[in-house]
Amino acid sequence: MRLIDGKAISEQVKQEIAKEVAEMVGRGEKRPHLAAILVGHDGGSETYVAAKVKACEACGFKSSLIRYEADVTEEELLARVRELNEDEEVDGFIVQLPLPKHISEQKVIETIDYRKDVDGFHPINVGRMAIGLPCYISATPNGILELLKRYEIETSGKKCVVLGRSNIVGKPMASLMMRKAYPGDATVTVCHSRSCDLVKECQEADILIAAMGQPGFVKAEMVKEGAVVIDVGTTRVPDATRKSGFKLTGDVKFDEVAPKCSYITPVPGGVGPMTIVSLMKNALLAGKKAIYK
Repeated sequence: MRLIDGKAISEQVKQEIAKEVAEMVGRGEKRPHLAAILVGHDGGSETYVAAKVKACEACGFKSSLIRYEADVTEEELLARVRELNEDEEVDGFIVQLPLPKHISEQKVIETIDYRKDVDGFHPINVGRMAIGLPCYISATPNGILELLKRYEIETSGKKCVVLGRSNIVGKPMASLMMRKAYPGDATVTVCHSRSCDLVKECQEADILIAAMGQPGFVKAEMVKEGAVVIDVGTTRVPDATRKSGFKLTGDVKFDEVAPKCSYITPVPGGVGPMTIVSLMKNALLAGKKAIYK
C-alpha cells in the first residue's frame, strides 16, 4: 500500500506556480490577482478561505477578501459580483459556498463572468469541460487528476467507480475520468443513494473515488485487492480529545481499507490540499489569460 501525499504534492505545485509568477513579474507582466467573497461566519468556510489567502501568498499572487454578514441581501451580493466582473485589476474570483438560504447559489454562480470563474462552477465552464474544450475545471476533481498524474497511476481501460453525483465533485469527476486523455480513458460508473448493488459496483472498481459526505461509508469488504482509493470526504466528527472538539473524517474507513489498496489518500492530507492548489492553478491561468482572452 502506498499513501498518496496530497500535502507534499500541493507544496510542490505551489513552488512551481510561485516560480512562474516570479518570471511573469520579472518580465514586467501583471501579478495575478485572486479575490474571494465570504458571506457570514461558517466555520468550514472561514477555514477554507484562510487557507486560500495563505496559498495566494505562497504562490506570489495578490489576493483580496471581501466579507459580508449573513444578512446581506441577494441583490447586494450580485451587485458586488458584477463589479468584480468589470474590475480589470481582478483576474479571477470565487464566492465561497455554502451561502445563506435566502440567496440563490445558482443565481450567484451564473452572474459570475465565466472568464473569471476560477471555481469552474459556471454552466459555460461545466459545459466546455463536458465536451473537452479548454476551461476552468472544478478544483477538487482537478486536484484528484493531478494526484493520479504525479503518482503515475494507470487509468486507461480501468473501471472507475465514483460515489456521489454532486455538481462540484461527482459529476465533473466522472466526465474527466471518461475523457480521451491521461488521466482518463476509464470506464466510469457513478453510484449514489438510489443505486442498486452499490457494494458489488465498488468491489469491481480498479479506482474508487468516494465523494458522498458519509463518514466511514466505504468498508474493507467493498474494496478489491489492489484498488486505488481516493477519499474526498471531509466531515467534522465530534472528538473530545482534540482541542478543536472535532476531527476530520473521510468517507472511507481508512484503517481497515488501506491494507487492501495499492494507493490510498488519507483524510486529512490527501485531496484537501490539492483542492486549494488547483484553485491557484486556475488563478494562474486567469492571470495569464491562457484560456479566455
